[in-house]
Amino acid sequence: MNADNVKSQMRKGILEYCILLILNQKPAYSNDIIQVLKEAKLIVVEGTLYPLLSRLKNMKLLNYQWIESTQGPPRKYYSLTEEGENFLKDLSEAWNDIDQTINHLKNL
Repeated sequence: MNADNVKSQMRKGILEYCILLILNQKPAYSNDIIQVLKEAKLIVVEGTLYPLLSRLKNMKLLNYQWIESTQGPPRKYYSLTEEGENFLKDLSEAWNDIDQTINHLKNL
C-alpha cells in the first residue's frame, strides 16, 4: 500500500472543512484561500479549488460578491451563508469526535 495515496485521500477529505474554516474568519478571494492553505501546508491548486467552491455555492453553503480590484478586473469574494455556518458547526463536531477517537487509539 502506498502511504502517499492515503495521505492524498486524507487531505482531500478535509479540504472542504478547511475552506469553510477560512471563510468563517472573513470573506476571501480564491487566491487568498489558496495562500492560507499553502501556509497551513495543505497544498491545493486552482483546478481543485474552483470546482469545490462552485459545489459549495450550489449547496447554498457559500455566497459570493464581486469587489473591484486595484490590480485588474473585479474579484469574486466568497463568504459563508447561514446554512454554511451551521454546516461548519456540524463538521467541527464531527472533526472533534474523530480527533478524540484517533487520540484514544494512539494512546492505547
